[in-house]
Amino acid sequence: MTRTTSRRGALPVLRAARAAAPLASPRQVSIRLVTLGCDKNTVDSERILARLAAAGAQPADGDADVMLINTCGFIEAAREESIETLLEAVRLKHEGRTRAVVALGCMVQRYGTELMREIPEVDLFLGLTETDRLIPELRRRGLLGDAVRHAPNMERPLRLLGAGARHTSFLKVSEGCDHGCAFCAIPLMRGKHRSTPIPLLVQEAQQLERAGVVELSLVSQDTTWYGRDFQRTGNERSAFTQDTGDYFIGNAFAGMAGIDTLPDAAPERASTARGARRGLLPLLLRALLAETSIPWFRLFYMYPSGIQPELVELIATEPRIAKYLDMPIQHGSDAVLQRMRRPERQATIRERVRWLRDAIPDVALRTTVIAGFPGETDADFDALLELLEELRFDHLGAFTYSIEENTPAAIMPEQVLETVKRERLERLLDLQRSISLEKNESLVGSAATVLVDRRIDADTEDSELAGTFAIGRTEHQAHEIDGIVHVMGRTSAGVGDFIRLRITGAVEQDLLAEPVSAHG
Repeated sequence: MTRTTSRRGALPVLRAARAAAPLASPRQVSIRLVTLGCDKNTVDSERILARLAAAGAQPADGDADVMLINTCGFIEAAREESIETLLEAVRLKHEGRTRAVVALGCMVQRYGTELMREIPEVDLFLGLTETDRLIPELRRRGLLGDAVRHAPNMERPLRLLGAGARHTSFLKVSEGCDHGCAFCAIPLMRGKHRSTPIPLLVQEAQQLERAGVVELSLVSQDTTWYGRDFQRTGNERSAFTQDTGDYFIGNAFAGMAGIDTLPDAAPERASTARGARRGLLPLLLRALLAETSIPWFRLFYMYPSGIQPELVELIATEPRIAKYLDMPIQHGSDAVLQRMRRPERQATIRERVRWLRDAIPDVALRTTVIAGFPGETDADFDALLELLEELRFDHLGAFTYSIEENTPAAIMPEQVLETVKRERLERLLDLQRSISLEKNESLVGSAATVLVDRRIDADTEDSELAGTFAIGRTEHQAHEIDGIVHVMGRTSAGVGDFIRLRITGAVEQDLLAEPVSAHG
């Protein structure tokens, strides 16, 4: 982890670590939880907050008795952000603005020993496999009161939503990953794949609906893989087993970061070796549709090879499933995809895109690609550009390859120069800008249902929002990662409301729209 701790030398020297002082009235402890990284981390944090609240803690947004940092260890930039956030929390502790600092999550799972050595001022480090120790450790240190009487299990909140957008949220349907992509360290931190049983997911979705959520995005490392680890016993009964286990971590395996010895019950093999050969995502979706009234369900992280005709038909015929699919392909050259150890090639990617567009003509497709993977030649990169120009995804996330230690790609020969990576990334983004603009311009004059995400103050000084009364999204735009709709006409709609608009203008990423009534 030497690359991620190199910035510490330039930071002020902190006083020696000291024990956190117990609270005078520990039952009233306030806890602030800072979440870094992906939407799956957000779900973890909300689950942790719910457990803490049930144990008598008071969640806080500002200064608090205890600061928890849910770290991200995915790529170098995320690790640097995690370290800087921890150091800032330690500063607050030495200024007397918090009593204790706790580091949790992916980065701790992967680099716990190094972090303890580099930042000893942090009071407690807990990896993903140690989440159940949080409350006992806080109590042992006098930072949380003794156990209190709880509401019945079914009435306890499974998650406490953060202070941000509360009308849109995520449902993490599984943990860990069975894919062995050469560039990815996720299995090292989060284990092998493990699905959450349907009753728990339905219960969680129902609670989120009662909290005001009107858009629920299903996430995991590969959402198409959902249910493949359940045993088949005549029918998929195991998918409906009410399991009360901890779903912060996938199946542990030998060699996983932070795991010295495997528990007796921990399976080392990938779950596909013992479970169903096909995923049960359609089964889960039908249960969520039947047991909730949430208007929009959205699907993320759908590997192309896992998309099957049954799922395509369900999306096409069910109006409450957004006509939107996030389908990461990572590259467009078969040679690179093979070195990446991805489960699909160009032919599969083309086939799945054709299935989706034939069945759902207005579907919006999002993908993710990596530029500069080891050994990527000019011809490989051209193949990626050609595939993107052919398939014309509506939205694209593009990144340069980042070396991740202990992954197969880290020791591959022919590492691509950073200057070449950046140049290729800019070419990718230029191509997508032109595609996105053309697609947006084709929507001008059409009507669309828009979910309002934010009201805009009439006195705003932001020139980019001049004339905008609200910000929203169509079902073809995901929250915070795709473009937005600027509502240019007056509307009484509030955050979380759906309104009917007519598209009046377009730019590269965003749309301009007015209420349909404004056009008579």
